[in-house]
Amino acid sequence: MPQLLTVQVKHPGGRPIRIWIPVLPVLLVLSPFVVLAVLGAAVACVIFRINVPHALGTAWHVASALSGTRVDIKQGRTAVLVAIR
Repeated sequence: MPQLLTVQVKHPGGRPIRIWIPVLPVLLVLSPFVVLAVLGAAVACVIFRINVPHALGTAWHVASALSGTRVDIKQGRTAVLVAIR
C-alpha cells in the first residue's frame, strides 16, 4: 500500500511548492467516507451483476500497485509533479 504522496508545483518567477501527504493518516480520517464508497461500490456491483468480492479484490490490487507511480503535468510554464511512494 502506498505510504506517501508528494505533490510539487513549479511555476515561473517563484519557488517550487512541495507538499508531502501521508496516506495512512488521511485514510483513517476519511474512513467513514471510504466505508460509504465501498458500500456504494458493492451496491453498484449487485445492480450491474458483477461479482462483488472479485471487484473489491481487484480494486485493492490496483490501489496496492500505485506505489512507484509518478504523474507529471505541464501546462505552459507551470508544472505539477505527483509521486506516490
